[in-house]
Amino acid sequence: MLERVQKILSQWGVASRRRAEDMILARRVKLNGKIVTLGDKADPSCDRLEVDGKLIQPNKRPKLIYILLNKPVGVVSTCDDPQNRSIVLDLLPKKLTQGTGIHPVGRLDFNSSGALLLTNDGDLTLKLTHPRYHLPKTYEVLVKGHPPEETLQQWREGVILMGKKTLPAEVEVIRRSAQQTQLKVVLTEGRNRQIRRIVEQLGFRVLRLHRTAIDSLCLSPNHKNSSSSGHYRLLTPSEIDFLKDRANLIIENKGKL
Repeated sequence: MLERVQKILSQWGVASRRRAEDMILARRVKLNGKIVTLGDKADPSCDRLEVDGKLIQPNKRPKLIYILLNKPVGVVSTCDDPQNRSIVLDLLPKKLTQGTGIHPVGRLDFNSSGALLLTNDGDLTLKLTHPRYHLPKTYEVLVKGHPPEETLQQWREGVILMGKKTLPAEVEVIRRSAQQTQLKVVLTEGRNRQIRRIVEQLGFRVLRLHRTAIDSLCLSPNHKNSSSSGHYRLLTPSEIDFLKDRANLIIENKGKL
C-alpha cells in the first residue's frame, strides 16, 4: 500500500513525522536509490528506503515506546541541540534511544521543569500536537509578588498575547508568602513560553515553573521513577489507551471545527 514517505518513517519509529519531513528536505532520505522529495509515496512491502545511507527494514520496526519524563531545568526538549546543551534523550538509557526513533511530544522550555511525553509513535505525536487539539496541562507556578484577584480573573478569561486572545485558563492561588505567590494553572493550549509571557504582561515575574500533569498523566510520588527531577517511567497500557482515545477525538471533530 502506498503511503507518504514521512508517514512511513514515523510509523517505523525513525522519527516524528515533522522530523521526517525535515530529513527529507535535507536530502537525507532515498527511495529506490533516488533522493526523496516531500509528497513522494512508497510501498513498504516492495520499495527500498534509506536514511543517511542506512536501509530501513519494516520487519525490524522497533517496539512502540511511551514515556513520561520529569524534565529538569536546563535541559532542552529536542532530539539534538546546535548549542550542545543537554537534551531530554540524554536522560534515558541507550536501549530506549538508539535506533528507536523516540522523540518528545511538544516542548517544555529550557528554564521549566516537569512532565514531558516521549514516544516513537509518530501517528500519536502528530495527533497530540495538532493545533486543533487541546490537551489540558497542569502547572505549579511560583510568582514574585501578589497578583490581585482581578488580575488573575483577567488571565482566566483570556488575554491578548501577540495579537491573539488566549483560551480560558484555570488559575488558582495555592499559597502566599511574604513576597511570593504559588499558583496552580491549567492550560489547554501551548504557545511558546505562554505562562511566562502572560505573567510578565500582567506585571509580575515567574520564579519557578513546573508542569505536574499532562491531562490525567501525573508526576506523582506514587510513581517513584517519575517523581524526581530527571527520572522517567513507562506509561501503563491503560494510560496509552487513554492517550490514543483522546487523540482520536481530532479525527472525529475535525469536520466540526
